[in-house]
This record gives sequence, structure tokens and C-alpha cells, in this order.
Amino acid sequence: MKSLYYRVFFITAAVIFVSSVLGFLASNMYYHIKLKPYNDAKLVSIANQMKQFIESEPIQMENYLQHAAALGYEIYVTDGQVDSHFYGRSFRQQDLDKQNIALVLDGGVYHGVEHFPNKPFISGFFENRLSNTVGVPIQSSGKKYALFMRPDVLLQFGELRTFFALVGLLTILISMLFFLISTRFIVNPITKLTDATKRLAHGNYNLRLNSARRDEIGQLAEHFMTMSRELERVDRAREQFVSNVSHEIQSPLTSIQGFAKVLSQDDLSKEEREQHASIIEAESRHLSLLSKQLLLLSTLEDGEEALNKTHFSLNSHIRQALKVLQWQLKEKELFLKLSVPESISIYGDEVLLLQVWTNLLSNAVNHIPHGRRIEIRAEHTHARTSVIVSDTGDGIAPEYLPYLFDRFYRVDRARERASGRTGLGLAIVKRIVQLHKGEIEVNSIVGAGTQFTVRLPEL
Repeated sequence: MKSLYYRVFFITAAVIFVSSVLGFLASNMYYHIKLKPYNDAKLVSIANQMKQFIESEPIQMENYLQHAAALGYEIYVTDGQVDSHFYGRSFRQQDLDKQNIALVLDGGVYHGVEHFPNKPFISGFFENRLSNTVGVPIQSSGKKYALFMRPDVLLQFGELRTFFALVGLLTILISMLFFLISTRFIVNPITKLTDATKRLAHGNYNLRLNSARRDEIGQLAEHFMTMSRELERVDRAREQFVSNVSHEIQSPLTSIQGFAKVLSQDDLSKEEREQHASIIEAESRHLSLLSKQLLLLSTLEDGEEALNKTHFSLNSHIRQALKVLQWQLKEKELFLKLSVPESISIYGDEVLLLQVWTNLLSNAVNHIPHGRRIEIRAEHTHARTSVIVSDTGDGIAPEYLPYLFDRFYRVDRARERASGRTGLGLAIVKRIVQLHKGEIEVNSIVGAGTQFTVRLPEL
């Protein structure tokens, strides 16, 4: 994790450096475009004031120029021949063309500051060159001179330059120091998340992370713990599923093996052989049903790719499911009420949704006493279809309701096992409904009955 720490630090340092360079380039560009002409005009005005004083007091020219230089100006005075004088700090480069000197001596004004070449990384304001001056002609003691001048930046702003440079340097250094410290607060939670990931990979789901933070890292820690709890739940469900499958397979296999061994005995009567053979047949059917439902669950895990959707009438579809259960309805003398409008059609997998209605109706038929009532009704509202299967059975206790859709869950395990049912029916129903982007819920009142509601969106 040190690599991330230093990577963040160096990226920040690079950002500060690049920002400083871009800021300087932008400021220098602004100087060349806006400030340089203004600065040239101001210097020409100061030079003209010098000219007026010198021409009015030619005897004071030497002293005046020395005082002016002492106040913060670099001055060069020449007659274009041999009489040339420098006042103040020396120019770094004496690169003034003779043509420009001649221009001033002929009465022109030299705008060297305004016309100084633009350079990206060099500010003309600090370029101490003789060509980076302004020039005006002066008359002193009957002789023509050319006066060139520019501000002595070191003399005028020397302390300020040092001050601002020190402020900028300390700002950068202190900012980097504080960023080094603050980066640790950013990287440390990520380090803890990395350690938590390693523990999670080794099956340790009991993670405690600081989710009290209100930033993205706090949200990440909270989501990470949620993921850990969900993985723990999935892992337990997987273990429970394997255990349940093993139990569901082992029980009928044990019965089949035991009764098959008994059938090999010669002293069994015909009635005993038929009874044992019927038990073996029933357990074989149970294994066959279990394998089919497990295969169906496995197919449904493929997601929507497992669906073959078509448009079909809901009324005729539910009537088809009722035909399968018709003999059970008659045997238990159950009253059936069907309220499904002919106009309702749904878009989905016809085979899988038939499994939904069959499983829900089969549950109702098998769990309510003789002579009770089952009602199936449907309605289409707000771009979705709701199918309600309700009965007037004994109902289900509230503590059992949250687990009804779990695989292999049975409210009455002894009775369900004896009936040959696998405990996978409602789990299959829920998965099919989810694949159709729908939802299913159950409500039950002990002594009054149970109601399953399936809601399918209009796709």
C-alpha cells in the first residue's frame, strides 16, 4: 500500500508543479497582452518628465540623473558618438541597436518595453536589457542626447520579490507536508479494506470497518460490510443447500436399498413383496421429482437467457394448470372460484409460468382441509398484472412466513416428507417470478387462510 501512498503524493506534487507552470504562463501572457503596453506608456511619461526637468535645468542634469537612478531607475544617456553614460545598476545586456539610438536623436520615441519579444518562460518586466527600455530625446547645453530608461526592479521590488518568493515556496512546502499527512487518512481506510478483502477471501466474514464516515470511503466500507454479510448468507445457504440435497437423496436411497435387500429374501409373502415394491416405487418417484426440480433450479440460475417469452391469455393458462389438479380438487371436495378476465394477457415464458400457477395451486390443495375454498383472481393496474391465489385453510404462523421461499423449507417436515414433496416448489416459484422482473408475497392468518400474490410487470 506504500505504492499508493507515494503515488498519490507524487501525483499531487506533479499537479502543483504543472499548475504553477500553467499559472505562470497565463500570467506572463496577460503581461505581454495587457500590461506591457500600459507599462511602456507609463515609462515614456516618466521619461518625458525627466526630459522637461533636464531641459529646464541643464546644469543639474548629472545630479538629477544620479538621484533618479538612486530612486530606482536604470538610465543610459548617449549622444550617439563617444559621450555615453550609465546611471544606476548595470544592464545585463547592452543590446540596443544604433538605429534605435539614431531614431531618438532625430526626435522620435523608442518603445522598447512594448515591442520586447514575447517569451513564454521569460517575463519582460524582469528582463534587465538595454533594448527593454523606453527612449526620448533631450536637449542639454545646446547638445542632443538620447535618454533610455527602465525601472530597476531589484531596487524597487527587491524585498517584495524575496517576500513573495518566500511566501510561494513556504506555501508549497507546507501544503505538501499537510498533504503527506492528509493522504495517510485517505490511504489508511483503503489499506484496511485491502486487509478485509484478504480475510474475506479466507472465509472470515466477521468484518468490522469504520462506516461512520460520511464520505465515499465511509459508503464503500458500509457497502463492503453489506457484501460480507451477503456472502456469509450465501455461503451458509450453499452449505445448507448441499446438506439438504444430501439428506433428500440419502433418505429415499436408504429406503430403496433397505427394501430391495428385504425383497431378496425368499420367505416373503406376495402382499409383503407388493408393499415393499410400492415403497421402492414411491421413493424412486420422489428421487425423480427431486432431480427434475434441482435441474430446473439450475436452469433458472442462467437468468433471462433461460426464458422463452410469448404473449398468451392468462385465463386459459390458469385453466390449464387447474386441469392437472382437477382430480385432487374433487377428491377433497374443494370449492374453486376463478375470477380472471379474458382480456388479460401476459408476456412471459408459458412453460415456466404454468409451473408457478401449478405449484401455488398444488400447495393450496394439499394444505387445506376437505370442503374448504380456493379463489384465483387477477387484475391489471398500473402497467402490471396481479394474480392472487387465496384459500380458507388453517393458515401459517407468522414465524414461518419469512422462510417459505427458502429451498427445502417445510413448515411440517414430517408431513411434507411423507407426502413425497421436496420443499423446492416455492423456491422455484420465486425464482421464475424474479426472472420475469416480478415479485411475490405471502400473507396468512392462522385459522383464516393464506394468500399468495404474484405481480408481473407489463414488458
